[in-house]
Amino acid sequence: MKNHLIKTILLSSLFILIGASLSNPGALPIKDEVGREVSLLFPPKRIVSLAPNITEILFNLGLDEEIVGVSIHCNFPEKAKNRVQVGSYISLDFEKIISLNPDLIIATGAGNTRDMVDRLEKLGFKTYVIFPKNFDDILQSIGHIGQVTNREAQARVIIEGMRKRKQRVVELTRGLSLPKVFIQIGEAPMVTVGKGSFADDLIRIAGGENIAGREKELYPRFGMEEILKRSPEVIIISSMNPKGDYQKILREWTRWKTIPAVKNGRIHLVDSDLLDRPSPRIIDGLEEIARVLHPERFKKPMQN
Repeated sequence: MKNHLIKTILLSSLFILIGASLSNPGALPIKDEVGREVSLLFPPKRIVSLAPNITEILFNLGLDEEIVGVSIHCNFPEKAKNRVQVGSYISLDFEKIISLNPDLIIATGAGNTRDMVDRLEKLGFKTYVIFPKNFDDILQSIGHIGQVTNREAQARVIIEGMRKRKQRVVELTRGLSLPKVFIQIGEAPMVTVGKGSFADDLIRIAGGENIAGREKELYPRFGMEEILKRSPEVIIISSMNPKGDYQKILREWTRWKTIPAVKNGRIHLVDSDLLDRPSPRIIDGLEEIARVLHPERFKKPMQN
């Protein structure tokens, strides 16, 4: 009797598992990067991206046909501009998202709010959140997106290529002196990058010292008096504002002749998307900073 009861329980459990599998054959239970339990439909056929870095990763993975919606900030690659726009980081157009009927939405913990993600889930949309905070995290996020979109092999190729290029930068700058660097990302007020920002991580990997690298704020404000005091040897201006007059900003720096970077003509303008967007192009940003900091080691553009 006891053995018969055990067999009955085991068979009942088996039938329940089989029934659950048949009712949702493509279900993939997984945790996202902020620890949420998500049961994704696998593989997804209609994907909405809520951030530019996510869109770039998806296109790099060859998901051109699957991407049906993107945020208004998605400007790369060019074909991203042809997708339906579903709003900004903090203001989504839920009606448009509903009309697209996605089976996967990918959000970012760096811009999309928890309330927004919860609302998408309540509407019945499977939502996976990534939250990279440094260069290595970006590689991890590429791997995770590859996993949830059935593009793991393509993700591994991208990650391996980025790792090799990073390693070359590390090897070419090993043992060199660390020039003091100031990155300007805002003009009025003057804003820079602090500890924990992507650009701070890139400066360190590229063989430099961020003069604001010990600041607790991700993007602290710096007055000119503080900049003069810390005497940066290299100044990098990030083209964050698409309407900014960067030639004017470059000219304004020339007034401060006592700053080593100004005195030695080491002021450089760099595309902000390469410095603060956690996408595969972050490796281009790393190589660009390395060239700026150590031109003697990077006289020619590096090849992929």
